[in-house]
Amino acid sequence: MKVLGIESSCDETGVAVFESRRGCLAQALHTQADLHAVYGGVVPELASRDHIRLLPILVRQTLREAGLEVTDLDAIAYTAGPGLAGALLVGASVAEAMALAAGIPALPVHHLEGHLLSPLLSDDPPAFPFVALLVSGGHTQLMRVVDVGDYELLGETLDDAAGEAFDKTAKILGLGYPGGPQLAALAACGEAGRFRLPRPMLHSGDLNFSFSGLKTAVLNVASSPDWRPEYQTDLAAGFQQAVVEVLTAKAMAALERTGMRSLVVAGGVGANRALRARLDADAVRLGARVHYPAPELCTDNGVMIAFAGAQRLIRGERVSVDPVIRVRPRWPLAELRPPGFGVA
Repeated sequence: MKVLGIESSCDETGVAVFESRRGCLAQALHTQADLHAVYGGVVPELASRDHIRLLPILVRQTLREAGLEVTDLDAIAYTAGPGLAGALLVGASVAEAMALAAGIPALPVHHLEGHLLSPLLSDDPPAFPFVALLVSGGHTQLMRVVDVGDYELLGETLDDAAGEAFDKTAKILGLGYPGGPQLAALAACGEAGRFRLPRPMLHSGDLNFSFSGLKTAVLNVASSPDWRPEYQTDLAAGFQQAVVEVLTAKAMAALERTGMRSLVVAGGVGANRALRARLDADAVRLGARVHYPAPELCTDNGVMIAFAGAQRLIRGERVSVDPVIRVRPRWPLAELRPPGFGVA
């Protein structure tokens, strides 16, 4: 089964072809980081226009590298949400139009399901069931995963997600966009113990998160009369340590409560080296194991969308060939239905 995947939920334009027996046949990815850096954040209208400009080019390039025509595909999967409404509509329109012309199904895919399933593409994939820690952009969630489409929400952020907190803290420290990776690099050079920063909801007794107070604490330190520019690396290190400590504690608690011994970590923050080191160390003490996607699959990409679509089709997803352009900028992952029950 050959599936073309299209990802256009925010500021990356991703296209890939996944074949169920041979894996990823070809992929292309364009980031809009330089486009939005001037504004210090994503401008939705500019993001949509850039997707319009690049998607046809990247689709042709990917199919050519895979040695395929559109008519050789079994389906086209695209990100239908969550994400920026305009950006999602671009990907959905291209996918539905191509599928209609080729007489094949188009499958709306949940962006977070793509991230959640991406570790299954590794050489040593996790087996179902497992606990998933999703740390992607505006989402920080813990899920109990039984199978494709069978998800139970265990906890989520009540305000700023981890990724948002990284980007906002980077902006406070005067770093460029995207700020998360730059802050992580800066933190690697600092001493985390200089400043006392909160660990929000660390002892809340549930599996929810909150990072807005931590971001405010960083702002208060950086705005104080005693602040010096040379403290920047130490403040970055302290912030990162606080986020890592909370994420790890909640993830380990989720493993203990569910009785599972496999943790999947996916999303952009999942590439953070300090987080990976802490999760690995704490998991060993629980007799558990942590699975990550390849670093290039942590950010938004077409491979994860093609793979998620293929997994649903293999498991009997019912898909209509009638072109219906439907996107959901807000789409709770727990609302997804298992394959075979139609699109939620």
